[in-house]
Amino acid sequence: MSNKLNLATKKLSHGAKILGFLIIIFILTVSVAWAVVYEPLPVMPYPEDNPATPEKEKLGSILFFDKRLSGDNKLSCSSCHPKDQDWVDHKPRAIGFEGKVLGRNSPTLWNSGYSRFQFWDGRAKSLEEQSLGPIQDSGEMNQSLPDLVAELSAIPEYPALFKEAFGDPVITSERIAQAIATFERTLITKETPYDLYWKGHKSAMLPPAIRGMKLFFGKAKCSICHNGPRFTDDQFHNIGVSNSGPAKDDIGRKKVSGELFHLRAYKTPGLRYVSRTAPYMHNGSLKTLEEVVEFYDIGGEDDPIKSPFISPIGLTTMEKKDLVEFMKALDPREDY
Repeated sequence: MSNKLNLATKKLSHGAKILGFLIIIFILTVSVAWAVVYEPLPVMPYPEDNPATPEKEKLGSILFFDKRLSGDNKLSCSSCHPKDQDWVDHKPRAIGFEGKVLGRNSPTLWNSGYSRFQFWDGRAKSLEEQSLGPIQDSGEMNQSLPDLVAELSAIPEYPALFKEAFGDPVITSERIAQAIATFERTLITKETPYDLYWKGHKSAMLPPAIRGMKLFFGKAKCSICHNGPRFTDDQFHNIGVSNSGPAKDDIGRKKVSGELFHLRAYKTPGLRYVSRTAPYMHNGSLKTLEEVVEFYDIGGEDDPIKSPFISPIGLTTMEKKDLVEFMKALDPREDY
């Protein structure tokens, strides 16, 4: 009997210790969460089969801006991702082949090389895979890969560029993808006031932004999905955004996974440089950060399988303004 009692006591003691530890962690998280969340961007990872080289990056940049990658020689990758606009076209939905309005918003390419999945529905698992998707898509660039390879091979400067990048002049679709992906991995955001604040430059963020940061990691619940160094969990959520226009029948991630809980679920975007990459959401339906904050404050729109993370928050007018100021602190600042 005493042995059983001792064993039960030990189990209870062990359970109590775990419970106590969890309570302590919870209290610390609630009270000082905003003080322990900072993570700088890591070094950009490159695949083992596609290491970075200056020659490959140069070739990828040339290909990225070349309109000959499209079927009618009128569109390049930069048509939807222009360099002088933070690699995003700022249209609600992308414009494709022959002026066709597509179903989804063009996301910025900033930090895209860190992402585990590409596209709003995550159907591509690498930048290499992603880079060939729009080229072949009949609604986007409408170019067949065999035709593209033949066209580039007939342009005198390209075989030489491929030889510099890959060791021989042979042009293949795989090498096109590798070069473009290598270039896109160089598109990394610079330090922001948020980064500088946590590196000791406390004047880099003004009081409204600091208050907004505490809200972001606390009451406003933003960091449930927007966390880590890029402010994204790299997951897919149905947040209650109504589909409209050409995308009214868009089922989101479910088309890829087949899972019901992924119906109308889309990838969580990163938030670095967020105020410079409007409009927002997968269909570009929200024009400003103020509209985004209001959307989340009311708990999104009605959807029977909306994520349980999305519910009314009850922010004050001042708190909404502070949240926007914090997100603006995720933009670069040239005077630091």
